[in-house]
Amino acid sequence: MKLISIVTPCYNEEENVEAVYSEVKQIFENLKDYRYEHIFIDNASKDKTVQILKGIAKDDKNVKIIVNVRNFGHIRSPYHAFLQAKGDAVIFSIVADLQDPPSMIADFIKKWEEGYKIVIGIKKSSKENSIMFWIRRFYYNLIDRIAETEHINDFTGFGLYDRSFIDILKRLDEPYPYFRGLVAELGSERIEIEYEQHKRKRGKTKNNFYTLYDIAMLGFVNHSKVPLRMASFIGFTMACASMFVAIVYLVYKIIFWYRFTVGIAPVVIGFFFFASIQLFFIGMIGEYINAIYTQVKGRPLVIEKERINFD
Repeated sequence: MKLISIVTPCYNEEENVEAVYSEVKQIFENLKDYRYEHIFIDNASKDKTVQILKGIAKDDKNVKIIVNVRNFGHIRSPYHAFLQAKGDAVIFSIVADLQDPPSMIADFIKKWEEGYKIVIGIKKSSKENSIMFWIRRFYYNLIDRIAETEHINDFTGFGLYDRSFIDILKRLDEPYPYFRGLVAELGSERIEIEYEQHKRKRGKTKNNFYTLYDIAMLGFVNHSKVPLRMASFIGFTMACASMFVAIVYLVYKIIFWYRFTVGIAPVVIGFFFFASIQLFFIGMIGEYINAIYTQVKGRPLVIEKERINFD
């Protein structure tokens, strides 16, 4: 019997972990030709999430738990669990808040059995806040235009991945991976299945502006040199424009020497405009340097505190 691994990252999800466990278990009760393991990786939750998971794992050996010594973030921790999975295929990730429906598991496995190495879910509609949905869609379209490699729109990473693809990722040294980009760049024999993202039923999302910004910048830095090239192009363009304006002002002043006064306003406006442009691109360069620094440090994705049921 083939083994299917399910990965669920969680942080302070005491209201949801039992529900997601029950849904996955019920689905595999109807998929009798498969064994499964459900890996929960906890990012040092401060509520009763780990306590609830340990109670579940005590009675069900299909449930495996990794507990981190601290919160390693929303990118490194799930990816670490993904690499620990032993299944012939891994479904990544069934999020604890159930926004990505576990009912897709059967659809993913069916397509996998047809020969597709990667089966991904494409979020064509969502019951989340409409403003956030359209902001995400704008980001997907923007990075699709500037990325040097293919980018998959409306894709969050939710999907099924064959063992052969996981073995490829294990050979990479990615201390801070942009998973969606890796799937687009390295994945082959892929098929897409559309779905509607559900609304979070319980609790509050742990994502905030910083975490969303972090993912967005990671996409730019890992898959596009356009922001760096823009610094050169805009710098050259603004230099030419400044020279042109300076010549115009000089000629105008010579012709209308007594009637034309430049004033301090253009100087102040110009100063702050160019300063803001410089700060923007210094920030972008800093993002690239930070990505290099993270890579050079070579630290592990996470440090585990304990494992349960992996024996």
